[in-house]
Amino acid sequence: MLEAMDLGCMRAERPLFKGLALHVAPGECLFVHGRNGSGKTSLLRILAGLTRPARGKVLWQGLGISQPGSRYRGQFFYVGHADGLNGELSAIQNLQALQAASGHADRPAAIASALREAGLESKKHLPIRALSAGQRRRAALARLLAEFRPLWILDEPVTALDATAHSWLARAMDRHLRDGGAIVATSHQEIALDHAHKQIRLGS
Repeated sequence: MLEAMDLGCMRAERPLFKGLALHVAPGECLFVHGRNGSGKTSLLRILAGLTRPARGKVLWQGLGISQPGSRYRGQFFYVGHADGLNGELSAIQNLQALQAASGHADRPAAIASALREAGLESKKHLPIRALSAGQRRRAALARLLAEFRPLWILDEPVTALDATAHSWLARAMDRHLRDGGAIVATSHQEIALDHAHKQIRLGS
């Protein structure tokens, strides 16, 4: 599904990592570990096509993610440190806007179900700016459930989540893996998955 070959990344003339290879198949979760500054976020941004590597390439189903004809952009969700939500819009409106931007038809039932599972049923019409940090994070993560995309790229997804929401996210990740999806994630906090997962460590 997702493969990286001989990846290298530089920051201010300093190599963060080099010669990195990885492979993530359907039903697999890859956790990326490393100390602060080791390049975890940079690696995820490279995998999401947001940053160009200093060397190497990323393949999706055997095709370079930036090659003509690649449909990669519509095949994954990237949730980074920032929630990526419009603070003036409600959670429902944000998810509707994200669906429209991706060219998918409006699916109100899927959006309502995603927000309900994320514990935001009573907050779904409030502007995002009126929500707590944990609620905003849950609203950002709810997009994972509003439509199926085979790959989730998650950078510290449990940030600001309480224990209940942390458990909810772990269950959602397990379900995605059982459904044949794949995940690449970083997390300073352990995310206990029932599904098998593998790990790589940067800067070791």
